[in-house]
Amino acid sequence: MKSFYSFVMGMFTTAEAVLIWLILFLGFDMGFLSSAGIAALAGALTFFGLKAVTDYRFLKKYKLTRKEYAYIQRNLQDAKKKMARLQKSFLSVRSMGAFKQLYELNKLVKRMYSIVNKDPRKFYQSERFFFYHLDSVVEISERYARLASQPVKNDQIYLSLKETQHTLEDLNQSIKKDIYQVLSSDVDDLQFELDVARHSLKKLEYHPLDEERSTKNE
Repeated sequence: MKSFYSFVMGMFTTAEAVLIWLILFLGFDMGFLSSAGIAALAGALTFFGLKAVTDYRFLKKYKLTRKEYAYIQRNLQDAKKKMARLQKSFLSVRSMGAFKQLYELNKLVKRMYSIVNKDPRKFYQSERFFFYHLDSVVEISERYARLASQPVKNDQIYLSLKETQHTLEDLNQSIKKDIYQVLSSDVDDLQFELDVARHSLKKLEYHPLDEERSTKNE
């Protein structure tokens, strides 16, 4: 989302710089280089000013310091590299069973990354995934792809493949738990909002004047 805003700001400030250059160069007969320099400076000031405001609001929204956000971004970048390795392993297998298993893991890993990328605060609830489970998934998937690609397989390789499949299945379940843990706060917030909404509806359904009129009619 931030990259989209940066793109929009870049387009806006570029258009602003071009407009200023046209006004100075054509409207005020200012020299080409002078008007271009002033336009570029104005565009840069606008861009970095808007970026500072956007960053401030973003950090305030997610209650993060710049240092914390930079730390989370570094770990997300590392995770992206590991995801690329996992994708490579996933695409290299030929067995349908292995393909399905690694496809599921790849999907879960992308899901977790997407959740944290959208809400950086959730990184601290998902450290077990980023610092342990993701590394294990990548390393074991690469090992599994290497073993599965062997042209000749003996009993030992078949046994290793079977054990690796079981380990990947365990990791699949662990990552699902990681995702549930990260989303549990959202579920709690939603449940709280639903409880408040139900309570409000009950209050709206109760009218003391109606009860009083009913008593008088009796």
